[in-house]
Amino acid sequence: MKIAILGYSGSGKSTLARELGECRGIPVLHLDSVRFLPRWKEREPAEERRIVSDFMDRNENWVIDGNYSSMCRERRLAEADRIVLLLFDRFSCLRRVVRRYREFRGQTRPDMGDGCIEKLDAEFVRWVLYKGRTRARRQNYARIAAQYPEKTVILRNQRELTRFLQEEKPI
Repeated sequence: MKIAILGYSGSGKSTLARELGECRGIPVLHLDSVRFLPRWKEREPAEERRIVSDFMDRNENWVIDGNYSSMCRERRLAEADRIVLLLFDRFSCLRRVVRRYREFRGQTRPDMGDGCIEKLDAEFVRWVLYKGRTRARRQNYARIAAQYPEKTVILRNQRELTRFLQEEKPI
């Protein structure tokens, strides 16, 4: 099973990826951990693509979470057996970001690059509430759902996510 997870910042992409990877026993790649080196320094795009491509080549099954179009997104979507779009409302995402900050304050989250200490600043709050929810981004998610309707699942709230997880976990 190959699963690609995309969605708004703070919607729970990494948490869902980790849960699916654990319950299915398949490797997980968090694209944020590919993008960021220690102290939030970004990798070179060619190196990012190589890391993602190598991960996909090495693993028959995988879960990859993240939106980055520059990191083999078309290949991820084409090869995925399931595409999950987490399209929670902006205030749910903000609550999740604040909860995540409280949990990991002063630490690096498991799904981030080494040395990327959890932060919450005005710029990121603006991203979660407004800048990360542009018309172009919404249209892109709609395009993905239209291009891959048979394998795309759209989850808009915690109730739908909980139901999805219950259905996805093998017995």
